Amino acid sequence: MSNVGCISYKDAGVDVNYGETSVKHMKPAAQRTHRAGVLSGIGGFAGLFSLKDALPQLQDPVLVSGTDGVGTKLLVAIEANRHEAIGQDLVAMCANDVLCVGAKPLFFLDYFSSGSLEKSPLLRVVQSIAEACQSIECVLIGGESAEMPGLYMQGHYDLAGFCVGVVERKNMIDGGRVKPGDQIIGLASSGLHSNGFSLARKIILERMNLSVHESIFIEGHGNVALAEILLEPTRLYVNSILSLLNDGVPIKAMAHITGGGIAGNLLRPFPKGLSATVDTRTWIEPALFNLLRTQGPVTEEEMRKTFNLGIGFAIVVDSTIANQVVENLTQSGESAAIIGHVVERDGPVAFVG
Repeated sequence: MSNVGCISYKDAGVDVNYGETSVKHMKPAAQRTHRAGVLSGIGGFAGLFSLKDALPQLQDPVLVSGTDGVGTKLLVAIEANRHEAIGQDLVAMCANDVLCVGAKPLFFLDYFSSGSLEKSPLLRVVQSIAEACQSIECVLIGGESAEMPGLYMQGHYDLAGFCVGVVERKNMIDGGRVKPGDQIIGLASSGLHSNGFSLARKIILERMNLSVHESIFIEGHGNVALAEILLEPTRLYVNSILSLLNDGVPIKAMAHITGGGIAGNLLRPFPKGLSATVDTRTWIEPALFNLLRTQGPVTEEEMRKTFNLGIGFAIVVDSTIANQVVENLTQSGESAAIIGHVVERDGPVAFVG
């Protein structure tokens, strides 16, 4: 058959050769995350990991998995053309979830999809993912880069992550031992993290009519580049919390404060019949949240169920050790405080202050 008039996959907008070349460029970053247990590298049909090789001391290991994305924070990164930290957002959203049952993240996979890989920030994003994985000793074991012309606007992309961790069955933290009087310790967030961006963008970009390329006055900080404060990466709590667990601290429950805020996440591991009282005066709320509150304007109820308001992670411990745990977390580099206590009551979190 003559080749005259024939059409190729590249003519349809998919460049297979570029995709293969990209994988080669990703391999060094991924290989820097490797550890004992990795049986395969980037580029195969599947990532292989041996629990026996990685953690031979475990008697009854339970695998823990989580998946998430970074939401419309991507639109801010795209408009600002700043992608160097978005990978940490992706890793943190998944790894912090897995951490909530006491699991150590083992390996991570990413999914990157765009209309054109060649015109996308694929390599910058994967580098960011690898650096975040490396910081918590989690292997970037594989992923997928999909080119889908016609599905995405020019310059846009989507991102998803998948994390697998492990915990000894007897050490799983499920909230079953939580009781009235236990103390709730909050760990500070680094800002918006990766939730509530649809509302934040509507307020800042539409109602305030600002561009991500502009600066904005933030009380206590002066003029700050808007892109910088919005794209502050989600904090990874893995190392600090695992340090507590490795020291034998009896944590009873943990919550990653993501979409839904403290109101929607704190009680998720609690036994039926228990709730919490949280004192909002016990931590310093970042000024960005008050900007959103006043410029929206946004009701307090809506703020509490949309944003983390400065608390990115919470743990529940017995009241007798709460102060010592706060001190340990502070020594680990966290900003932590006792923010409330467990009460015997059905119903939502009660906020005071």
